[in-house]
Order: sequence, then structure tokens, then C-alpha cells
Amino acid sequence: MTLAHAHMLRGSVHSLAATFAIAFFAAPVLAQMPTGPPVVGYTIAEKKPVTQVEEFIGRIEAVNTVNVVARVTGQLEETTFVEGAEVKKGDVLYRLERPPFEALVQNAQAAVNQYKALLRNAVLTTGRAKSLLSGPAGQQASVDSAIAQQHAYEAQILGAEAQLKTAEINLGYTTITAPIDGKIGRTAVNVGNIVGPNSGTLTKIVSQDPMYVVFPVPAPTLMELRKMYLPKGGFKAVVLRIRLPDGSLYPQKGKLDFVDPTVATSTDTVLVRGEIPNPLAKPAKPGEITIRPLIDGEFITALIEGVEPVIALAIPRSAVLADQQGDYVYVINPDDVVTQRRIQLGQSTPALAMVSTGLSEGERVVTEGIQRVRPDIKVVPQPAGSDPTKSHGQ
Repeated sequence: MTLAHAHMLRGSVHSLAATFAIAFFAAPVLAQMPTGPPVVGYTIAEKKPVTQVEEFIGRIEAVNTVNVVARVTGQLEETTFVEGAEVKKGDVLYRLERPPFEALVQNAQAAVNQYKALLRNAVLTTGRAKSLLSGPAGQQASVDSAIAQQHAYEAQILGAEAQLKTAEINLGYTTITAPIDGKIGRTAVNVGNIVGPNSGTLTKIVSQDPMYVVFPVPAPTLMELRKMYLPKGGFKAVVLRIRLPDGSLYPQKGKLDFVDPTVATSTDTVLVRGEIPNPLAKPAKPGEITIRPLIDGEFITALIEGVEPVIALAIPRSAVLADQQGDYVYVINPDDVVTQRRIQLGQSTPALAMVSTGLSEGERVVTEGIQRVRPDIKVVPQPAGSDPTKSHGQ
């Protein structure tokens, strides 16, 4: 190694050592440099019109549900509906064999005709007996007997006509029709089977529009709602909305129509019911399978909204925190120091929290950067939604 090369090597080693020393000793100094107060966004607590909303878990229930059964016994000859389609009241669903029942009608009609013929003869006999009564051959007993026979035939005619009516009704039962409008389910029997009153449900029809919304309300909450809305018109003062299982808000609005007169002792709740439209998702031709947004039995979230907004002190719901002691917010005082403030919430919405006590109008509430604050620290406040770089002149 030449002298020049050795000199260059020693210079590189000294330079590397100096760089390491600067980095080693400078790192703690940089770590100890103050970062400054955290920047937080705030919202001013102010009074504003707020739509009051209460949420309850409930379910959809059909207004009418009918189990279709056979009322006479016979062989099933035809099924005329499409499973899953909607039917109208009076639409033919099933046809049973008719000949046995037609024969019963004819037999009953023959009995009526027979007794009517006998009655006509009895009337003539009574007339002859009465005409002979004034002569030497007339006897009162003959007249009485003829009249009694006449009345007997009249009674037999009434019985025969009743039998005829029954036979005609049973003949009509061989055609099974829809008793209500609604969506029809699948059939439980196939053509060729013998069905009758003991065969059970042949199919089910569920009404579709409107639908009921049924949900339990805690008894104390119901009392609060009554105090709030009875002076404003009761049911007319609220609107029923629902949130579907996928989290979306159903566009149709409904109305409440029933509150159960008793409290369920096991849950301390009262059953409340509303009615809401359930229109077709798209037009359907007769016999086509239809689609509607609400289904009998599905679980939903019922929302009771006040028709008229109320003026209340409101802040974003995201500003409200909670612990074992209750709800609280972080408030920025005039010296830009954060303080923890316990609050009492009133009827709120998913987006806005209405504050009953603990907060005054005009106070600054931390809504952004909450994770960076703690009580009694100084912060750099700026209106929520503003650019933090601009506040530092960057």
C-alpha cells in the first residue's frame, strides 16, 4: 500500500466516525424537541331544528294470512296457480272432481220435486174431503187427516230444499278460490291425490300491500313518547320509517295504528304496530312471480320520527364519548385548554346528539382529533373540516 493510499483510508475512517458520532448524539436531542399542542377540529354547539327519532327492533307482518284448505273430500283434478305469484280474491286455485257432487245435487232436486208432487195431491185430497163434509158421507176426521198430510208434505219439501242447498254448496266447494288478494306459496298436494277437510293446508296466501310493522317498545320509553306527542296529535304527530336488514333506509313512509293495551310482564314492553306501503319493485303480468321489498316475518329497525322538528342544542353525534359514568364531550375553553364535560342527552338522531344539560350554546366542542386530546391540555383549535396545514402557514 502506498503512502497516498494509506492517507486516504485514514481520512475515510475519520469521516465515518465523525458522522456516526453526530448521528448518535443528535438523535436524543431531536427526540426531546417539543412537538407543540395538537391540532383539533371543533364544532360550535348551537340550537337548530332537529327531527327526533327513536329506533326499535321489529319485524314485518302481513295484514292477512290465509291457509287454504279443502272443504269437501274429493280427488284433486287441477292446480291453476303459479307458485310465488300474486292472486286476486276469487281467482281459481284448485279444482276437485265434480261428478259425485253433481249427482248429489240431482238426487236432492229429485226429492224436492217428489215432495212437491205429493203436496199437490194432498191439497186436492183436502179439497175433496172438505166438499164432502156438508153431505151425508162427509166426516171431519177425513178432513183433519188430509190437512195433516198436506202439512207433512210441506215440511218434507223444506227439508228436501235444505238438502238441495247443501248439495249445491258442496258442489261449489269443488272449485277452491282465493279468499284474499296476496302472494301465494307453494302447493302441498299434487294432482291425483284425495284431499279433504282433514288434509291440512293446501297452500298459503299472504297479503302484500300494505304491510304491518310490529315492534316492542319499553314501557318507560312509551310513556316519554306519549308525553311528547299526545299534545301534538298522537299518531298524527309521528311518521314511521324502517331500516332494512342491509342498513338502507326504506323510501316509503308509514303511520302508527295500534298500541297494545297491556304490558308484557316478562319484558316490560308494549307492542306497537304501524302500517307501511309495500309496492311492487317492478310491474308484473298476471301469473308472474312478483317482487316486493318487504317480506312477511323479516326483521327490520323501526324508526319513529316526529313530524315537526324541535329546536334543541345539538352537536355531532361523533363528538359524544361514553364511559362507566355516562356521556361526555371535550370542550375547548377561551384559553384553548381542553376540559372534559359530562352531558345529558335528549332524544337524538344517528347524526346529531341533542344535549339536555351540561353544555351551553356557543361553546366549542372537539369533533376532530379526539384521540389526540386529554383533559387540561392546550390545543390548537380550528373549525371542523378546515385544512390543518393552512393554520400553520404551510
